[in-house]
Amino acid sequence: MYNHKPKTLEELRALRKPKRNIAIEHREKLSQLDKLAVFVTERVGTMGFFLIILIWTAGWIGWNILAPDYLRFDPFPAFVMWLFISNMIQLFILPLIMVGQNLQSRHSEARAEADFEVNVQAERELETILQHLENQNELILKIPRRPEDADKHE
Repeated sequence: MYNHKPKTLEELRALRKPKRNIAIEHREKLSQLDKLAVFVTERVGTMGFFLIILIWTAGWIGWNILAPDYLRFDPFPAFVMWLFISNMIQLFILPLIMVGQNLQSRHSEARAEADFEVNVQAERELETILQHLENQNELILKIPRRPEDADKHE
């Protein structure tokens, strides 16, 4: 992964980077239109939005079937005005959802890169710690034992 293994604590500290908050960085890069796209994307994919559309559709169709003839504004069975409005909603919301999903995807990729950076840094630090422990073990094994201490452990 990387060629240079840090040998001293100073080298390890030099490799450390300050932690980044990807969510804040991503949010700061968004324009007002991007924020609108993300807002719409997050709201349209909810049960609340589904229920609003369901109630609106049921109310519209129900009114135009059950209301007195002189109060109906989009007569059964065509519902031309309802179809037009529904299609316009779709035409405007769907591209906006796609833009929002692209922005969310970029945010996801940035989080994955940041996670990878943290993992590489953790791996470096663990290797350094393990190397330090191995060095300590070697030093401990080199300490001469006194014969009377050896007798106590047996």
